[in-house]
Amino acid sequence: MSVPSDLRIGVDGFNLALPHGTGVATYARTLAEALQGLGRRIDLIYGLDVNPRSAREQRETLFFAALAEGRSGEEPPERVTAWGQVRRSLLSPAARDLVEVPISGRVVRQGVAARVPSFDRLFTFHRLFWIGRRYLKRYGRLLPVRMVEPPAIMHWTYPVPVRLVGARNIYTIHDLVPLRLPYLSLEDKAYHERLLRACIASADQILTVSQASRNDLMAYLGLAPEAVTAIHQAVPGFAPAAEAEIEARQLRSLFDLEPQGYFLFYGATEPKKNVGRLIEAYLGTPIDRPLVIAGPAAWHSERELRLLSGAHGKQLTRAEKVRRIDYLPTEHLALLLRGARALVFPSLHEGFGLPPVEAMRAGVPVIAGDAGALPEITGGAALLVDPYDASAIGRAMVRLDGDADLRAKLVALGKERAEAFALGPYRSALDAFHARLLELPSPALSGVTA
Repeated sequence: MSVPSDLRIGVDGFNLALPHGTGVATYARTLAEALQGLGRRIDLIYGLDVNPRSAREQRETLFFAALAEGRSGEEPPERVTAWGQVRRSLLSPAARDLVEVPISGRVVRQGVAARVPSFDRLFTFHRLFWIGRRYLKRYGRLLPVRMVEPPAIMHWTYPVPVRLVGARNIYTIHDLVPLRLPYLSLEDKAYHERLLRACIASADQILTVSQASRNDLMAYLGLAPEAVTAIHQAVPGFAPAAEAEIEARQLRSLFDLEPQGYFLFYGATEPKKNVGRLIEAYLGTPIDRPLVIAGPAAWHSERELRLLSGAHGKQLTRAEKVRRIDYLPTEHLALLLRGARALVFPSLHEGFGLPPVEAMRAGVPVIAGDAGALPEITGGAALLVDPYDASAIGRAMVRLDGDADLRAKLVALGKERAEAFALGPYRSALDAFHARLLELPSPALSGVTA
């Protein structure tokens, strides 16, 4: 079946609304970019506060003011009044009507463009995902929401407790880390599994980002092969580099680093990313170049960083070679990545793994963990290590540091492998996926409390 070029597609803003980008936010932005390239009309759905009784001409301002608060729409109220408690106990089973936000151009959007991709229509509902969570706990099913002329297909880019009436609902489940490695994440595990199973029961199709995650979904949640599709996400990469001399000068002025003069890890400092073993590995090597760890401190970051201080909190001499940099804007992260001798990414489990692909596209050699989807994603273009073995990580770093031929080989293989994650192949896969979905019966607009 051919797909109409102006097919209307919905995309949620659950992660896009957050001020510091997540991997899922990158996924949502890239999905929107690919859809736009296919000529699709895009409806965005957020969980931000725009009063449905507000004047239509004010909603644009109200939406972007709410966006500045940096919330996803899953947060509970900070204060609950007595009337609010009554309303909670009387949670209605009826569908919620999304609030349309007409756009006139009165708001200058350049500063938040990454958090609101190009779209045709914009909708929101205050605390949509928090209400959905309560709804699932109360009624055991996803919260139905309605909108005028719903899109043919609704892409929920993460498991959320919401479904759009009148659309074919697609949920992307990136991995099963909360269920398979429960000690590596903070989620309420019982609720998370309930949410996943509710999404699966309500979905027209489950989408995931790697064959490794697809295999997990079939093995551990019992999905039939025809119910789950794996499409590698696109990784367009960062903006082109400036001249080498300019980049070197920027590295020195911004980070006091030399090109090819440091190893880099970037991502959240949390147990899943295995930063603690990476530091242990580095401290056990004779490498004189610094190790740079870029990204925000997250859950249990103090445990991951414990080796950087001695018994009395005094920094160890060798640990002075480990440099920590907090969250960076995209252009600074790109500069840091392009200047690295290698990316070291020994994650314990990934459903996909953006940093290795970004590094391969940037011409940077990669050391990666051999667990989860990383072997599949790197496709023979990275030096793989057992992420649970600190000495193996250290040996790989020493080997790569001293072998220029190996670095050159990995750079060449990585650039070739990265082409598999270009927008072109991704658009083709999405187009074929949508064609299959449109062969399903048209969803009904009735039965909104079912």
